[in-house]
Amino acid sequence: MKKWLGLLLLSASMSLTFVANADEAPHNGKVRELSNGTMQIWDSASQKWLGVESFWLKYAKENGGLTWGMTDTYPEYSKVKEFDKILIKTAKGNCLMEFFHRRWRRAQDVRRWDEKVNQFGGCPYVFD
Repeated sequence: MKKWLGLLLLSASMSLTFVANADEAPHNGKVRELSNGTMQIWDSASQKWLGVESFWLKYAKENGGLTWGMTDTYPEYSKVKEFDKILIKTAKGNCLMEFFHRRWRRAQDVRRWDEKVNQFGGCPYVFD
């Protein structure tokens, strides 16, 4: 009886530890800012913190690729399709864009990653 009780308590303890750790895990797209000013974003699939551009490129690759590549010029509107992606270059940095509901939007606005992603690189300037 003591043996079973010990196993039951051990099992319950392990379950509680798992639940507590699961609650502490960041959600996909969560941003953390490092002391050196760099921004990283949590990728749930790989369970790793990635640089924002690495996260974008991984997301694009897993979802059809960068349809229009990396460029400073938007493609002709009539040739763009829903969910096309482009890494748009601005003078202040890059930003992943996704065509959604008939217009280009920052990918973060479509995918709802951490709001801080819109402050990264060229994202605050893509509509200037």
